[in-house]
Amino acid sequence: MYGPDGFYRRPEGPAGHFRTSVHASPLFAAAVARLLCRVDRALGRPAALDFVDMAAGRGELAAGVLAALPADVAARTRVHAVEIAARPEGLDNRIAWSEQPPRGITGLLFANEWLDNVPVEVVEVDSAGVPRQVLVRRDGAERLGEPVTGARARWLDRWWPLATEQGLRAEIGLPRDAAWAAAVSRVERGLAVAVDYAHTAGARPPFGTLTGFREGRETAPVPDGSCDITAHVALDACAASAPEGARLLTQREALHALGVTGARPPLSLASTRPSEYVRSLARAGEAAELTAPGGLGGFGWLAHPAGLAEADAAALFVDVPDHEEH
Repeated sequence: MYGPDGFYRRPEGPAGHFRTSVHASPLFAAAVARLLCRVDRALGRPAALDFVDMAAGRGELAAGVLAALPADVAARTRVHAVEIAARPEGLDNRIAWSEQPPRGITGLLFANEWLDNVPVEVVEVDSAGVPRQVLVRRDGAERLGEPVTGARARWLDRWWPLATEQGLRAEIGLPRDAAWAAAVSRVERGLAVAVDYAHTAGARPPFGTLTGFREGRETAPVPDGSCDITAHVALDACAASAPEGARLLTQREALHALGVTGARPPLSLASTRPSEYVRSLARAGEAAELTAPGGLGGFGWLAHPAGLAEADAAALFVDVPDHEEH
């Protein structure tokens, strides 16, 4: 997907093919900015505060967070967009652009829909009840390969045990566990958050989740660079790959704690301040989309604190009225 003609190097970028929470509403970036402010407060408002946007796309989240920060926090914030594709033209020059996250991060590393694109191996149970690798050609044709052994077999046994029924599938998340552990290790003090399509033990999909997306529609996951290829993330396995203290939430829970609720404005506002009512109603609709249990609100959030007191880390996702945050 990142080859010379790969999907993610196309000029239209990911937003030309699918909507993430970032594209759905500026409320998402504002909520992430609010989380960064809470991390800032937990860190004692350091002289330099980092915000790292993993898999930054075209820099939409990085720019949105920077714009939503209070002026005093923005003045101290170093924004890093981490992306393999080239830096887009016109991006705010306050945003650094690189292929790797910086080391020694003090602040917030935020990975929105990154881990689902970290490659995984797909396995399928054969007629003898043995899990085997699924091999794929460039045109998408598949066949079964060798039985799963070693570390991959141990990962399956622990995180996604398969029955012997022919055709059952799983996606081995070892590369994602390693990628997440490496990202968390870059945070010296603060918080690392991964947001993604996710599942946990006890609710694994029996036939896996591998799929493709092109031009807003689901399509066959053909590995020729013409579409996005994605698979949901075993976030509980990722949580166990890094130091203790991780917290798993749904996006609905996380955004509610960060002040995005989708509550309708009072009807009385329609007659006294109609323009404000219309704007508030639009924001409520956007918030409802971001927090819908069967949609974006069902995404998983994995929050990994580093160098924070336990009480400070716990307070990051506690609903606090706006007037008490500043």
